[in-house]
Amino acid sequence: MQMSQKHKITGKYFDQSVQELESYCWPPNQSLDPYQSCSDDGSNGVHHSVQNLEQYCTLESSSSMQNSSSTASFSPYGSPVSQPNYSYPSDLHHSPDNTCGSPVSGSCVTDNEHDLKHMISQLETAMLGTDSDNFDIHAITASGGATEVSIEAERWKYMVEMIARGDLKEMLCACAKAIDNNDMYMADCLMKQLRQMVSVSGEPMQRVGAYMLEGLVARLASSGSSIYKALRCKEPASAELLSYMHILYEICPYFKFGYMSANGAIVEAMKEESRVHIIDFQISQGSQWLTLIHALSARPGGPPSIRITGIDDPTSAYARGGGLEIVGQRLCKLAESCKVPFEFHAAAISGTEVQLENLGIQPGEAIAVNFAMMLHHMPDESVGTQNHRDRLLRLVKSLSPKVVTLVEQEANTNTAPFLLRFLETMNHYLAIFESIEVSLPREHKERINVEQHCLARDIVNIIACEGSERVERHELLGKWRSRFIMAGFTPCPLSSFVNATIKTLLQSYCDKYTLEEIGGALYLGWMNQAIIASCAWRC
Repeated sequence: MQMSQKHKITGKYFDQSVQELESYCWPPNQSLDPYQSCSDDGSNGVHHSVQNLEQYCTLESSSSMQNSSSTASFSPYGSPVSQPNYSYPSDLHHSPDNTCGSPVSGSCVTDNEHDLKHMISQLETAMLGTDSDNFDIHAITASGGATEVSIEAERWKYMVEMIARGDLKEMLCACAKAIDNNDMYMADCLMKQLRQMVSVSGEPMQRVGAYMLEGLVARLASSGSSIYKALRCKEPASAELLSYMHILYEICPYFKFGYMSANGAIVEAMKEESRVHIIDFQISQGSQWLTLIHALSARPGGPPSIRITGIDDPTSAYARGGGLEIVGQRLCKLAESCKVPFEFHAAAISGTEVQLENLGIQPGEAIAVNFAMMLHHMPDESVGTQNHRDRLLRLVKSLSPKVVTLVEQEANTNTAPFLLRFLETMNHYLAIFESIEVSLPREHKERINVEQHCLARDIVNIIACEGSERVERHELLGKWRSRFIMAGFTPCPLSSFVNATIKTLLQSYCDKYTLEEIGGALYLGWMNQAIIASCAWRC
């Protein structure tokens, strides 16, 4: 295991993101104002014809495309493909042999130099008309300075050069920039090239690029409350989805890191308590508490009585194949085998609906609250007048808990302007996809399913949606720290025992995973890029 030498939790990362965006998708004479992106109200002014969108749409046809007879699916043998009622041009192939990497070779983008010259000619015609040979652009620029025509010519020249370079990251950022500027012609040109470069069965950047492109397509398809209707992928059967989630849980240490670090903080806080009440705001399958019950069963002097309140949105019942009673039965059975007094209280409601009366608080119990990869789903002040993110923290503070644990992805996708959010998402998920490939090789039959059903929809939601429809709203730990302190909490540094436990866990994984402790919090990363953070708080 490597120890990380750098970490992106300071404001410097925002400046680095701006510089990276500028290097990817703007000619040298243009600068980026990161605040000139669309706001959370989704008012980016983007409109696109259904016919053009059908060329690129690879997901289930949305209600906004109901007049089209096209269908769509994710192909396990190449990039996501559409089957509209017309044929693709010959150069827009979706061959399983399309496994070129990024940067992509020129042959992946244009067949030969003649094609590139032809493209330049088409662009000149589009900009200057058929009489461009008689058009003295130098005379115009000399007499009128940097005219609109010369700027446009330079911009298209830059795009053609960029396509020739075949850098997938650069072209994705340029396409996002074009969409953000409502430049549909540029977006169309770039999407045609990008479709040939991405592949869900390719290298990590190609695979992330495939889903980033889906997000851009969905962003064009609609806006506001209807945008997510463009993303109706066929859901796998619940048993299959649970299987994919379990595979991801086993092959990468991200979930185990979060669960083990949180459990360690809870065990230490409750070592003298006889009655323990754990409130889990997103209990999912309840897997986190299996190891905790085992640990408390072996406590010197005997185990405490444990009561778990499991909160979960009813929509999660699909992945479980049933309601929260399945979780309760599983945990009760384990507790009985470990001779631990146990009680389960189910609260099948969304976090935005949770009130004090839903928590079943009883006198004399020591309370632990667990926020494991849940709070980023709560809308805050940037979304609407109801700031549920901070409301829940104040509600929890009123319970006077012994400990509150927080586990969240270390990414800035909540209030960042669209272009910076796009780049942040690309870099964050690229690191995850790279780490997946270490355990599930590219040719592994389950890898596409794991990435598609466990990660892809999050990527598309971050890129495509705005306002209340964008539910994946991650924040850096520095921002979470400010929220907890504002709610009245103080940091509870994770102990050296927890740190050592995580180090032991990582010995079973690739040595490219990194672990870093900063200010009592732990950061798990891939090749020095922080992916997930864990910390604890007390009243």
